[in-house]
Amino acid sequence: MPSSKKTPTGRYHHGDLRRALVEEGLTLLAESGDSGFSLRELARRVGVTANASYRHFANKEALLQALASEGFRRLSAAQHEAEAGAADGEQLLAAGRSYVRFAHQHPALFGLMFSVIPPQRRGDELSEASRASFEALRQAVARGWPGAAPEPARVTRAAVRAWALVHGLSQLSLDGQLDWLEEDPLDLAQSVLAGAV
Repeated sequence: MPSSKKTPTGRYHHGDLRRALVEEGLTLLAESGDSGFSLRELARRVGVTANASYRHFANKEALLQALASEGFRRLSAAQHEAEAGAADGEQLLAAGRSYVRFAHQHPALFGLMFSVIPPQRRGDELSEASRASFEALRQAVARGWPGAAPEPARVTRAAVRAWALVHGLSQLSLDGQLDWLEEDPLDLAQSVLAGAV
């Protein structure tokens, strides 16, 4: 946990200000439901000057990219945990349910990860975090392949198909496009992912 101590000016000195800004940024994002807050507001909530926040993030987009990167890392961790707790043969299904659950638990963060920052404007940290998230999925697909794993291109295509399914279910549900079905969105997603009809 980052250390913090009061300075003579009444402000706090953080041992890891960048981490504190990201954590509070995630809280603000969840509270507001969008990324409409300012770096100045974030700095005030963390207890530092706005100038101190600019030492870590040149502008608000840099902060949003850091938040999205953390979102990808947390999504990957949630999927890994779900896989680890699943029965043999159910790991990929568990990871898929975890993806949909993450989207429902963190809708603003999910939107930031996939919609707010287009790929052509992503910096190194966000590009790497999103690539690592997909690579974890690709490896999960390879591990679950019946028999000997095929060539990498087939595994990649299967991973893209799996990703498209869980992402599509998540986004349709978050957008309210499945509300008319009058089913719990997570139950519906589980049924669809399990192939139940």
